Amino acid sequence: MIRRHPAPTAAGRPDHHRTAPVALLVAGSVLIAANLRAALTVVGPVLDPIGRGLGLSASAAGLLNTLPLLAFAAFSPIAPGLARRLGRERALLVALVVLTAGIVVRSLPAAGALFTGTVMLGAAIAVGNVLLPEVIRYYFPDRVGVLTGTYVTVMGLVAALASGFAVPIAGSEPDGWRLALGCWAGLALITAALWAPHAVRQSPGFPPTGSTHPRRPVAMPWRSPLAWQVTGFMGLQSLGFYVMIAWLPSILESRGATSATAGWALFGYQFVALAASLVLPLVTRQVTDQRRVAVTAALCCLVGYLGLALAPSAALAWVAVVGLGGGACLVLALSFIGLRASDAAHTAALSGMAQSIGYLLAAFGPVLFGALHDSTTSWTPPLLGLAATAALLAVTGLGAGRPAHVQAAPRRSPRPQR
Repeated sequence: MIRRHPAPTAAGRPDHHRTAPVALLVAGSVLIAANLRAALTVVGPVLDPIGRGLGLSASAAGLLNTLPLLAFAAFSPIAPGLARRLGRERALLVALVVLTAGIVVRSLPAAGALFTGTVMLGAAIAVGNVLLPEVIRYYFPDRVGVLTGTYVTVMGLVAALASGFAVPIAGSEPDGWRLALGCWAGLALITAALWAPHAVRQSPGFPPTGSTHPRRPVAMPWRSPLAWQVTGFMGLQSLGFYVMIAWLPSILESRGATSATAGWALFGYQFVALAASLVLPLVTRQVTDQRRVAVTAALCCLVGYLGLALAPSAALAWVAVVGLGGGACLVLALSFIGLRASDAAHTAALSGMAQSIGYLLAAFGPVLFGALHDSTTSWTPPLLGLAATAALLAVTGLGAGRPAHVQAAPRRSPRPQR
């Protein structure tokens, strides 16, 4: 059902030997994925030391979790245009360089640098979020689900390690939170060095020479109901993920857990999500209709949130349930972008729309969750609200999971006729 359109040769078929060996493309893509969450998940466990070290208020410290999501919303629509101008591989290389610089700037001893670096790394990750699904759809159209599951697994594993080791690293020296934040620049720099040959090998511009893709921009499919369902699924699952990343340690600490235990619980949440991201592609490999899987995953999140709210004594079990559902939802959300688009160019347009609007929605999650807790002095109302978003996630999954393609949006042209 999906039109095959991998990296072209003059005959319109892929020539991986001419562009890059398949193994290197896969390895490079996986390494890029490893950088897309670690710089974010490392913040939550050390948010209190950051606030104390720089004299930040709770609301100002909370911006460290919100600013990257706002950057995602702002820069995701720009990513397809950047890929057209530079080429997708070069655009990803630029993003990796900016990510490295942003992580370094964020770890400098100044509040202004902290927020500036956060915006920089958020912008860089936004470009990676949008273009990595396109790379997979473009070069490996027959393996979208499997490769998406692979890169989500790696992304989640590294993110879990970042949150799990954040507190031990931060406690290794005075103001050690700077080391906990800054050490991830090394991974970004190594990835940039390993990805550079792909960028050098590629001709400038998008698509590459000889491609049968249209050279004009593909408009984002704002009028497509299916595109909005994919966007809603992306946004709601992201909202749940970032609320858990931002507030799970605080929820558990308020119920008697130590900061180290809470940090490792956050690691456990992400580790369980890894299991889901590993298994799901095997389950859905030959399935063209993902509605049942999407609803089941969303209901796991709903049950887990209700459990955290109403039966907190079994908090770790409920965290595992949420991780199981959340990991599956993340794989599905990213897979929908490739599966619901007809080719790589439309994948970029749908990815830009889904991630810009989706992350804008997600950006309000941690803020509203915290505000509701402040106004009620209880974690139960915000957790019940999160359960309501999981119910909406199930509804959007019914639409986004159906075997259909987003209709191509009209391309803007100076001509009076399309």
